[in-house]
Amino acid sequence: MGLHELAAAQPLLIGLLLLWSSYGEFANADQAERTALPRLVGESHARLAYQTVGGIEAMVALALLLPPAWTIEAVAAVALAVGFTGFLGYSKVVVPEASCGCAGKSAKPVGNRAIGRALLLLATAALATTATAGWWSAGAASLVLIPEAAAFVMLSVELDRYWLLPLRRFRIRLSHPYAGTATNTAPLAATQRRLLLSPAYRAVDGYLRSDIHDYWDDEDWRYVSYTARYDGRSATAVFAVPHHDSTPESIRVAVVEETTGLTLYRPTVLATTG
Repeated sequence: MGLHELAAAQPLLIGLLLLWSSYGEFANADQAERTALPRLVGESHARLAYQTVGGIEAMVALALLLPPAWTIEAVAAVALAVGFTGFLGYSKVVVPEASCGCAGKSAKPVGNRAIGRALLLLATAALATTATAGWWSAGAASLVLIPEAAAFVMLSVELDRYWLLPLRRFRIRLSHPYAGTATNTAPLAATQRRLLLSPAYRAVDGYLRSDIHDYWDDEDWRYVSYTARYDGRSATAVFAVPHHDSTPESIRVAVVEETTGLTLYRPTVLATTG
């Protein structure tokens, strides 16, 4: 398996990624308002610019996926990747609260993972420019696309709910100080209302960085998690909400470090405001 075979395989992955991104930009056109495009091209043109990029992505993707194989297709993919990387860098510096808008629905601000994904796309597209045959001729070299696709998944915050959140929930269940006890009878909206009125929520409100990120029931408790930041460290705030005690004081909370599961903060005395 030589470099030419590896290069030939790349257009398959790049084309599928661009099609996925294009679909997200057409299916969720309102995401344009959450990106840096309103600042860059004006609010009245943001949606049109967003969908224009989606259309260009779709055309490049189809050119990469369908025969014949031309070098210009990979060059176009390189140009797109350079544009993505530059736009994300602009977003992070000029409009730090803006989301990526790359694919799917995500309100998270542009982060290192999004920029890393754009750089990975740039690297694969640059390799594809050296191909002398189509992806359908890559043979066993196509197997390299499996770890490459895994890397793209890990860098895509839009896909976190399919792999990262289940892993996070499993880790929290193992390490969280309130783990071990909930039924699935209460609607999530009702649980959220109880949370917002609780002393536990007020105690950690300043650390929260998201809306409800995940929740699960375990016997008599419902656990609700939010992304958080505590003392400069990435963390998860986990609330324990009892099903059979509706008093605000019964809700408990702990802030757990993202990487180690160490409890960073757990209020011991929670009182209602008078």
